[in-house]
Amino acid sequence: MPLLRFDLIEGRDEKSLKKLLDVAHNAMVEAFKVPERDRYQIVHQHPANELIIEDTGLGFNRSKNLVIISIVSKTRTTSQKELLYALLASQLESECSISPQDLMVSITENGDADWSFGVGEAQFLTGKL
Repeated sequence: MPLLRFDLIEGRDEKSLKKLLDVAHNAMVEAFKVPERDRYQIVHQHPANELIIEDTGLGFNRSKNLVIISIVSKTRTTSQKELLYALLASQLESECSISPQDLMVSITENGDADWSFGVGEAQFLTGKL
């Protein structure tokens, strides 16, 4: 559990997508200390005209390699979040050739009662997780 949603401009091949998802998961394992099989990722690809992602005046030059990662997670510390941002930026650049200027990350936090992994139970509340 965290749940990661990736919004991308369409056109990446299957190998590139897998690498992107693997790199992001490895960063999540390192920064948030989640178990290796705690992996929930959804990819949405869009035509370029369906993503308008500017820079809030920061001067970033976005390209067709734009990656937006929306994360839903239990509460994490500020240092864990900052480590995640840094790991994603450096590792996506070195392993996937994605510029740090093409990365945008947003985290939404929730609690134990907000998760059911199946069978109609809230596993964090039942003690199974």
